[in-house]
Formats: sequence, C-alpha cells, structure tokens
Amino acid sequence: GVSAFRGCSKLSRITIPDSVTSIGNNAFALCSSLTSITIPDSVTSIENNFQGHKNLTRINVGTENLNYTDVNGVLFNKEKTVLIVYPASKTGNKYAIPDSVTSIEYNAFNYCKNLTSITIPDSVTSIGSGAFRWCNSLTSITIPDSVTSIGSGAFTSCASLTSISIGDSVTSIKEGTFDHCVNLTSITIPDGVTSIGRGAFYSCSSLTSITIPDSVT
Repeated sequence: GVSAFRGCSKLSRITIPDSVTSIGNNAFALCSSLTSITIPDSVTSIENNFQGHKNLTRINVGTENLNYTDVNGVLFNKEKTVLIVYPASKTGNKYAIPDSVTSIEYNAFNYCKNLTSITIPDSVTSIGSGAFRWCNSLTSITIPDSVTSIGSGAFTSCASLTSISIGDSVTSIKEGTFDHCVNLTSITIPDGVTSIGRGAFYSCSSLTSITIPDSVT
C-alpha cells in the first residue's frame, strides 16, 4: 500500500512474495539502507517508489514479469520504452540510455552520485520532473532535438553541471528546472522556447550571462 515502508531507514533487505500484484505510491520511499530489491513476476503496477534510495545498487525483475524488466539492474517497462529507475549507487560513472527509450520517468536518476556522464538518445521525447535531481557528479549533458518536454526540477541541485545544451524542440523551461546548479556557467535557450518558469535558474551563482530568444513570451 501507499507509504507502507516509507522512511524505514535501516531496512536493508526485503523479499516481495509472488502474491503481490501492486506496489503503492512511496511504499519504499526513503528506505536509504536498501541496496537491492527484487520485483516478482506477479507485480503489474509500480507507483513512484524509489525516492531517497541513496544506496540502491540494482533492481531485479522476475524473468516472467509481463509489465517490467531490468537491464543490468536498471528498471524499465517491458518494452524498454520507459526508463523508470536507475539505481542511485549503481557502479560506473557513465551511462548511455538505450535507443528504445522514449520517456525518462519522474525521479529516474534521483541521487545518482556516481554518474559523471549520461547520454540521451534521439529516441527520447520527454524527461520527467526531477529526473536528474541531485546528480552531484554530472558535469555536462546534451538534450537532443527529439525532446519536447522537460519536467519541473529536472536538473535541480546538479552541483557539478557546468554546461547544458537544450534541443530545438523544447518549448518551455519549467519551474525550478536548473535550481541550485551552482557551477552552471553557460546555457543556450533555443528559439522554440516560449516560456520560462518560476525559479528556473534560482541560485545558479556561476551564471554570468544569459540570452533570452525572441520566441519567449
């Protein structure tokens, strides 16, 4: 159910039985000691459950599950078109999102402290709210032209991010998108952008100049 184990900060291991079909919103949120979790074949619904899992290294999914799958511990929907969660403490400092992915979910890379580089393929059209929040080691990222939507707070507190390139298909920069990106020195806003949300560049203390294109209303 909703928030069933929320905030159980010393919970290090959990076994979900095959009788479970749904995992409610925030059921395991802020379980900061969990290092791995196995989702059985029976689960058909997973709501937002991985916020604050700072020590999670992998997510395992039963091989017969019809709705979800994992690739080297990264959680996807079965078709691998939606990247749901990249475990925050997964080893390795670079990650290339598979070409099959069209959507990066809400909080997908939350607290991924080891990643310095993430490659977003041209297949991706949407980036969810808070998708890269607190990725403190991420130094640069390119958002391809295929992306039309970036959620609010997508890059909040990416403290090592120095530059970002936004694709030409993005039409709005949402509220708090680059909030507290304290080392961001340059950003190019493409001509397609029509709106910039509240606090989009709040506390970007290293940003010395910014150009707002004619398209912004």
